[in-house]
Amino acid sequence: MSGFVRRKRVTDPLDDDAKARIVGSQLSYVSSGSEHSADLNDESPCLSELVHGFLEIDEDFETQSSCSNYDSDSERVDLVAECTEFAEDILRSISILNGLDSYRNLLYSHVLKATEMHYLWRDQKPAFRRKVMSFLRELGHNAAICKTKWESSGGLTGGNFECIDVVVSNSQTRYIIDLEFASQFEIARPTSHYLTLLQSLPRVLVGKSDDLKRIIKLMSDAAKRSLKSRDLTLPPWRKNRYMQNKWLGPYRRTSNQVSGNPAVIGSGSGSGSHVNAVKCRLVGFDDGVNNCLFVRTR
Repeated sequence: MSGFVRRKRVTDPLDDDAKARIVGSQLSYVSSGSEHSADLNDESPCLSELVHGFLEIDEDFETQSSCSNYDSDSERVDLVAECTEFAEDILRSISILNGLDSYRNLLYSHVLKATEMHYLWRDQKPAFRRKVMSFLRELGHNAAICKTKWESSGGLTGGNFECIDVVVSNSQTRYIIDLEFASQFEIARPTSHYLTLLQSLPRVLVGKSDDLKRIIKLMSDAAKRSLKSRDLTLPPWRKNRYMQNKWLGPYRRTSNQVSGNPAVIGSGSGSGSHVNAVKCRLVGFDDGVNNCLFVRTR
């Protein structure tokens, strides 16, 4: 039975700067004070369409080579089961590593507490996110609403999305928070194998971007296999590139508690260098003592 072999991609010879100039494929945290991608030269859209078209073919071929080549129904079932087990192992390893991150565990507990306190707002998603974000800021976390927005390009469907992030000031580590993470991967007529993976996802995500990239790729490939087995086509809004852009595309960061007319408080790099220190609201402390950032541990 064949293993999981990564095929050489068209972008392998390119350095990071060259990759960053490709429209729609840049998943780093870039911001020019707006919700749109950074400025590019006039020739970039044409190059983007060419490269993205090639990547789409290459990505399809990689998935078929690793998990879709079979000569019989029994071999197909075995391969799909093997792919599911492989994906489950990766999701489990990510969960274990997350459990070793003390700050992430603290943040996760605060997020759960916020969702419980503001549960009545759950049906009003923008307001609910802002309630949770504000609660995290009151506890001293550098939290904000992140708005991603991208244009259609080279087969990539345009879209926009909102989530919460928290930037750790001393390390510039960025944690992405999605209050309905698992539901983002729901598809029509899922197979039992896909449902197994879907149930392995956290309902509420609190994690780093590298882990999120791996999870998105695993679930996008699994969704493609599930839909293909039902003779269905993967919709544009469930493709890997679209899903990556939702959480990891260029974004605007705001701490506004009300949706609309946001005030940009930080650059898309997630540095938070322009963010004022959160005022301390613990009993017995003055607001903004020495401009320090306090995080409540309980």
